[in-house]
Amino acid sequence: MSKIVTQKITPYLWFNDQAREAADFYCTLFDRSKVISDSGMIVEFELENLKFIALNGGPKFTFNESVSFLILCDSQTEVDHFWNRLTQNGGQESMCGWCKDPFGLSWQVVPSQLMSLMKTGTEAQRNRVMQALMGMKKILIQPLVQAHEG
Repeated sequence: MSKIVTQKITPYLWFNDQAREAADFYCTLFDRSKVISDSGMIVEFELENLKFIALNGGPKFTFNESVSFLILCDSQTEVDHFWNRLTQNGGQESMCGWCKDPFGLSWQVVPSQLMSLMKTGTEAQRNRVMQALMGMKKILIQPLVQAHEG
């Protein structure tokens, strides 16, 4: 008998009254995504095979930067895709790859190359990369590589 695999921890997101609108928006961002169910109060959806629950809970609680989702990107094209979509229509840019989507949820859009640059080379190289990063909103890979190379 095969065991049913379930996700042990599920992100649960509180919205005022836009749970379905948010789920639909997030599903347009990621390829392997879908809305699973919508009871009117609770919307279940998947992004890249990760289950989420969105609640129409009213205005009592709102998102803040203490919780965010990181999107690790393989290319500048992918960074641009997520950054541009998340910050349009009321989204907000912040520094160092952080942004808020139109619903106020914080995201970090980070190229995998940044992680690599921060783990390799000398301390001076890593410091130059960090200095370049600190001046960016959307992360641009080429200037980081140039900073690393000196």
